[in-house]
Amino acid sequence: MKSKIIYAVMVCLIVVLMWVGDEGRQPIVYTGFELQHSVGLVDSEKGLLIQEAVADAGVIARTPQYVMNKGSYTIRMQYIAEGEDTVVELWEQANKIAAWQVDPQVRKFSTDFTLSKDAKQLQVRVNYGGKGNLTVQTLEIAPHTLFYTDTYFCILIFLLINGLGYLYLWNKRFITQEKFLDYSIIMGVALLATSPMMQTYLYNGDDLCYHLARLEGLKDGILDGQIPVNIQPDGLRGNGYLNAMYPYLFLYIGAFLRICRVSLALSYKVIVFLANLGSAVCAYVAMKSMIKSRRSVILAVVLYTLMPYRFTNIFSRGDLGETLALVFWPLVIAGLYHVTMGDRKKWYYLVIGFSGALQSHILSAAFVAAVCVITALLYCGRILREHRYWEIGKAAGLSLLLNAWYLAPFLYYYFGENIAKDVLRWSGYFEQSINPSNLTQTLSLYNKQYFSLGLALFGCIGIGIIYLLYERRGRMSEQEGFLLYLLVLGAVLTFMITGYFPNRALMENGVFENIATMLQFPWRFLGPASTCFVFVGAIGLSQSEILKPYRNYVFALLVGLNLLVIVSVPADNNHMPYDNAQAVASKGHESKLITNIGMFYPHEWRLDGASDDKLTTSVVVSDMNYVTVRDYQKKGTKAAVAYTATASNCYIELPILSYHGYRAVDENGNAVQIGRGGGARMRFMVQGDGVEHRIYVRYGPVIGFVIANLVSALTIAGCVWYLVSRRKVMHRQSA
Repeated sequence: MKSKIIYAVMVCLIVVLMWVGDEGRQPIVYTGFELQHSVGLVDSEKGLLIQEAVADAGVIARTPQYVMNKGSYTIRMQYIAEGEDTVVELWEQANKIAAWQVDPQVRKFSTDFTLSKDAKQLQVRVNYGGKGNLTVQTLEIAPHTLFYTDTYFCILIFLLINGLGYLYLWNKRFITQEKFLDYSIIMGVALLATSPMMQTYLYNGDDLCYHLARLEGLKDGILDGQIPVNIQPDGLRGNGYLNAMYPYLFLYIGAFLRICRVSLALSYKVIVFLANLGSAVCAYVAMKSMIKSRRSVILAVVLYTLMPYRFTNIFSRGDLGETLALVFWPLVIAGLYHVTMGDRKKWYYLVIGFSGALQSHILSAAFVAAVCVITALLYCGRILREHRYWEIGKAAGLSLLLNAWYLAPFLYYYFGENIAKDVLRWSGYFEQSINPSNLTQTLSLYNKQYFSLGLALFGCIGIGIIYLLYERRGRMSEQEGFLLYLLVLGAVLTFMITGYFPNRALMENGVFENIATMLQFPWRFLGPASTCFVFVGAIGLSQSEILKPYRNYVFALLVGLNLLVIVSVPADNNHMPYDNAQAVASKGHESKLITNIGMFYPHEWRLDGASDDKLTTSVVVSDMNYVTVRDYQKKGTKAAVAYTATASNCYIELPILSYHGYRAVDENGNAVQIGRGGGARMRFMVQGDGVEHRIYVRYGPVIGFVIANLVSALTIAGCVWYLVSRRKVMHRQSA
């Protein structure tokens, strides 16, 4: 009892310390010099001095752009102004939403403002009037409650982990010691893989800004009442952005955290951690289903979770979709093994693997499908002879039914909507080939085009060559034949990555060019190739008689080499939050509110013509002499506009991209036809009777999508019912 009391006190003390250190309550404070500025001098107190003789009127200082939760805030500024025309402005997504005049008779400015919805690019600007000198000493933004709830989320996770640990210590029968050790290794490897992100700033990968926009847009769609979310309602300055074209199932985790006011940065990091944990778990489950050696299972967990290509995707490329898809490749390999020659009852591994890849990254799902076809053709004789096509058919059918909810809108918009798809084919493919000398090296984030297998996976290749080609010499079991197939497949995929593969010559072939430009980068083959080598090395090490005396040494060597990946991820020590180093472990608000990253909506999946320069935030009319717009309101994917027109050959255009699935009615509930105007906006022909009319717009429901949702929901319910019923039967039989 004494030990329990001491433990409880320590837990409470840590919780209190976490709460005291909560940054979410602290204001954002800038000196004048720390604000973004292009003119001005620095005074002795780091204020920004604007002299009348040097600067013209206009915005002379601004904060970074913030992703900020809805709520009430206060802006404070200390200044010295000689002129009367200086204004503090509040901007959101390039729109000025508020402005306040600064009184030159005082030296402190303070005002409250309220955000009715979450802001994507909130910015405070100081607009200099052009007369007299102006000194901006400090600018501060303070929340009335919290900027974010990160600390409370971390406290909740800390208490949950302690609760689970206490449960294990209180009742060790709950889990065996062997499983507890395995699970601890899995968790430790996942934490190690995430450790570079435990610094509070984010590595600005190539695609990070897009995935942050997806995460924020998914949250907006949920709050709009869309489930599943097909339209990001506030994307593209409120015009809406198509969400259905990039898989997003696992982003729901981060989106629900955002709804709970967790910062966008931490929400993203939670998804990355879960991807690392999922990779370790899937490697563990897949390898354990194929071999009994714990050494091989643990080796596969370490090699796969810490393989260089995963780290390149996370930290250099910022490719969250492919990172999530890599979670499921081990289950795909194990599933293919079981449906061709292993335990045919484990065909569901293939369903989970393919569905996970499909719900993460479309191109990765295409790779999975291609590998499945190649494997089926190679083992077609065995499949037909042992009637294993039933398992393959069940896997394919169940995968289709489970994913119908996503496939229906994806295929509908891809083939039935006039969206920009050709912009995806910008890569020359062969130009992105990898120098073979780089394949043996560890990760480097300073070179964006750095892709590697790593020394550990080359060690796996060596194990495969020794075990399969030298030791067995054609006298192979079924499993060894499958490993040889994986070794050859991995080698071919690796060869296709290098410049020695005749990419340039093959690009003259129309079929190859079409496929290659869609894939964009040959290095995408590193993911499946690395997975193949992990299986070959981990299983080969446990089966090889030649390597038997050296297994422990080889195991330690491969694990040690893979740890170099973690060591090579640079620690950015230049991003200290404060000059006086008040919090050396944090970059403060600038990381959590994503001021150093921003958001980006790419040109693909937009309607043709919806370029940035044609986006508007207000209603467009064909002729202001005959059409008057009295009111326009938009919330999520719902909008309403009131107008009066005296001519019937005119139109109005709402600042909403006219994707299929939107519908409109007038004030009497009658359907109104939606046309497509400039910049792909919604266009409505007006009634020129001089009477005020209203048009109400909303998205969905689309009947085909609803049917697909029901199909997937019923399939999931059927699977749950089957598993519960089977568990009850097994329980009765064991009793």
